[in-house]
Amino acid sequence: MPIEEAGVGRLAAGVDLSIANRLIFIAVVIVLTFGVFGVRLFQLQVIEGEDLGNRARRNSVRTVHLEAPRGDILDRFGRELATTRPAFGVQVMPAEMRERELTFAALGSLLDQDPAELSEQVGSPRGRRRFQPVRVAKDLPYDSRTRVESHLYALPGVFTDVSPRRYYVGGSLAAHVLGYTGEIQTAQLEKRAFADYRSGDIVGQAGVESRYEEILRGRAGGRNVVVDVAGRVDEVLDEVEATPGGTLVLTIDRDLQQVAEDAFLPDVIGGEEKRGAVVALDPRNGDVLALVSRPSFDPNSFAGGIDSATWKELTESEGRPIQNRAVAGQYPPGSTYKVFVAAAGLEEGAITPEDRVFCPGTFKLGRRTYRCWKRGGHGSVNLHEALARSCDVFFYQLGLKLGIDRIAFFANGFHLGRKTGIALGVESPGLIPTQAWKERRFGEIWLKGETVSASIGQGFNLTTPLQLAVAYAAIANGGTVLKPRILLRHSGPDGTVEQGPEPESLGKVPVSPEHLATITRALEAVVHEPGGTGGRARVPGVRVAGKTGTAQVVHLKETEDLEEDEIPFKFRDHGWFASFAPVEAPEIVVVALAEHGGHGGSAAGPIVQAVLSRYFKSSMPEEPPRQTEPPKPLDPPEAPEEAAHVVRN
Repeated sequence: MPIEEAGVGRLAAGVDLSIANRLIFIAVVIVLTFGVFGVRLFQLQVIEGEDLGNRARRNSVRTVHLEAPRGDILDRFGRELATTRPAFGVQVMPAEMRERELTFAALGSLLDQDPAELSEQVGSPRGRRRFQPVRVAKDLPYDSRTRVESHLYALPGVFTDVSPRRYYVGGSLAAHVLGYTGEIQTAQLEKRAFADYRSGDIVGQAGVESRYEEILRGRAGGRNVVVDVAGRVDEVLDEVEATPGGTLVLTIDRDLQQVAEDAFLPDVIGGEEKRGAVVALDPRNGDVLALVSRPSFDPNSFAGGIDSATWKELTESEGRPIQNRAVAGQYPPGSTYKVFVAAAGLEEGAITPEDRVFCPGTFKLGRRTYRCWKRGGHGSVNLHEALARSCDVFFYQLGLKLGIDRIAFFANGFHLGRKTGIALGVESPGLIPTQAWKERRFGEIWLKGETVSASIGQGFNLTTPLQLAVAYAAIANGGTVLKPRILLRHSGPDGTVEQGPEPESLGKVPVSPEHLATITRALEAVVHEPGGTGGRARVPGVRVAGKTGTAQVVHLKETEDLEEDEIPFKFRDHGWFASFAPVEAPEIVVVALAEHGGHGGSAAGPIVQAVLSRYFKSSMPEEPPRQTEPPKPLDPPEAPEEAAHVVRN
């Protein structure tokens, strides 16, 4: 073979060997590559398959919390006071959002909100928090909700929801009875009573809403749903329905409550809107028929979360609309207190119904002169006339005969100076002073001049409108002090009905029925006899018993040279009227307080008249008598400063 051919052959053989090696290398690489893929596939499908499957399902299955609607609150006739309505909101699921900036820009336009604020609300959650929805809007108006829902197809990660929202049918009507709801607070979550609550849950924060939270709250449910890439619900996998709360039926009469609240309005009473309180009770069983505190507030403001400015206005403004004056406001009772001094005098034998006292318009004790509200005096009066005309001199002398401790004993017997136990949360005890109390409080002895002031409901005496109503109810029913009752019955979602607490006696007054009857006749004279101070409370066809009271806020010498309209509002007298009717068989007790309203007969009398007229469905008299009771005389000069400024709310 020629040399050239041999060289070519060897070259060809070398080329073939090189190609074969390359092919082998490529085959090995391919095998190794597929081996790696196979191993990874085995790892994903077999080793990690279950975990990855769960992750995939979590990304496509959404758990929706179903908040339970709170139970309804009804008045005694089954009319709604508080209920639940649907509230539509918007939530964002951070993990499902595609283009964040575009989403917030579009959502801001649809909701009329700043996109930057929406973005800040959602934040930049990481880890599991990316799968927790963030609410960016709640309780949307219908048009806003419609706009959002019509664009959800272009907004992955955005979805609407519906949740129950507390709704108070009458707005501010009976606000201090019903209370309000709000998100559970951190401090509450730490208490055992809220062990099964979680952050964000809605709870009762005041009034009946708080007191009967366990009945009203219901039980939350949940729903697992499959959503597509746009966040739309494709399928409901399973659901545990929320259980609504139970229904409360209160003792309140909605119509009577409305009339009592309206009686404070300018177009009803004339002049400015009054501050104060009204309590209407059934003296036969203690049922609270109406309970008013003015000014008031709209508990609907709390349902969706209240802003700090509104809360500050409610709690810090001079009118203090959040305070329940009916149960927590403490005021000197003025001449409404005279009935308890009269009861003490009769029972102790310090006076008889026939005994007479001459009232020249003044009374001297030592170097101090005390005036009667009627400058010319009442002349010779017995107990009946002294109560009907509210003669101060008569009760100055009777009080000194009794002494402060015996007066306090009988006042305490009518449950004054003690909490009534009403199921409405914070309640003030009031104050009935004694010699021992003053020594403990001030380290000073009791002075006779202080007894003079206490005998007409001034000085250290303090009471709440509710306490005064309970005490007058005991006069009306013949001597039983009844605990005020606010709940008639409640029912569960299954229809089971449980009655509320039975009428409960807090004790018997230490006064005989005979003496109570004597006092009742005198209280009837207050309203119906000539010279009586309570003619403004007359109701056609109904015999009304009552007592006016004008409680001094500051020493008379500070305002005696001023006309009534020149006296600063905070220094004006409080006007009281305590009443019950009909006299022959009392069905209702009404106590009204016109805070800084002036004379009891003219300021509080028309309020009582409006409530009684509605209860008995009578028309108002065209022009009732206008006999009024001016402010009381000075407190004794030796009384401590705390006795001079006696309004302690």
